[in-house]
Amino acid sequence: MDSQPTSLDGALRAIADPTRRRILQVLKERGTSSPEPRSKERNAGLCAGHIEERVQLSQPTISHHMAVLTNAGLVEAVKQGQWRWYRRNEKALRRLVKQLRAQL
Repeated sequence: MDSQPTSLDGALRAIADPTRRRILQVLKERGTSSPEPRSKERNAGLCAGHIEERVQLSQPTISHHMAVLTNAGLVEAVKQGQWRWYRRNEKALRRLVKQLRAQL
């Protein structure tokens, strides 16, 4: 039971930053995860370069924010060749909302 508050705390720290919330919104518009593998291409997400363009921040800054979101479990990252593709982890985001409702 101790790991649940820790994961909630980590997720809340991750979304406390307005830039990370903006990144999640950008990913929502294009990069949601899908439970069905056959729709992989349609829901491949966005590469870091596309996130940079849309959020208009430097590559190192985007990398930092993506690492925080990925470590919190809110974003999934898949490396394909030299590119890293990101998409929202909708299951984790739903779980976060459910935990917040239960605790508040």
